[in-house]
Amino acid sequence: MDFATIIGLIVAVGAIGGSFVLEGGHLSSVFLLAPMLIVIGGTLGATTVTTSMDTVIRVPTFLKLAFSGKSRDFNKTINALVRLSEKARREGILGLESKLRYLPDPFFKKAVQLVIDGTEVTALREILETEIAYIEERHKKGIIFFQKAGGFSPTMGILGTVLGLIHTLSNTQDASKMAAAIAAAFIATLWGVGLANLFFLPVSDKLRMRHEEEIAHLELIMEGVIWLQSGENPRNIRTRLMAFIAPRMRSQEV
Repeated sequence: MDFATIIGLIVAVGAIGGSFVLEGGHLSSVFLLAPMLIVIGGTLGATTVTTSMDTVIRVPTFLKLAFSGKSRDFNKTINALVRLSEKARREGILGLESKLRYLPDPFFKKAVQLVIDGTEVTALREILETEIAYIEERHKKGIIFFQKAGGFSPTMGILGTVLGLIHTLSNTQDASKMAAAIAAAFIATLWGVGLANLFFLPVSDKLRMRHEEEIAHLELIMEGVIWLQSGENPRNIRTRLMAFIAPRMRSQEV
């Protein structure tokens, strides 16, 4: 569970909702079906038009990644690469085959398997860079989906408010009820702006952060495996790969 995402949402929604209640408002007045239907349904519909059904089907997966994705342990990966390098120097590249089943990351396993298979270094880099490029494209679909939803949501809120005002001004005969009806019409704008800035855009940015972290991790694996193949000294491999980690996060564990 990503506590930063959960805590951030609770603090933001709590601050806004709490302020509204402190000013004498009632939260029940915000949860109106019509404005919510216009904003949520309209936003999801418009966003779906801009993408593919495959991306829409994967939305729950994107949300799971944003709310429960785990950070990559760069130090652990570096230690694994160094140990593989030491084993390769002692037993040769073919000696790495016994370690494949202990590599949980599919990309890491594929990279080491290519080395064992004797893939030439230029071809190895090209294959792994192509794999990373396709992973980037898959990640961007989720990022862009929520980014676009964050753009459509306020507009749908304004549309809902306009529709509410049209209905109010054309049907309200009692002037004393008109103020309450106009206030209710603006609930759609509240939902549109609120969902954009408290949910859609933050989720998009969280997915972008996850994406950048994973790509950095994959690039670390790629560089480490290439240096492993070239027979680089394990100590030098560790020193070079430490450049991927902030100094305060570096570990010297072997």
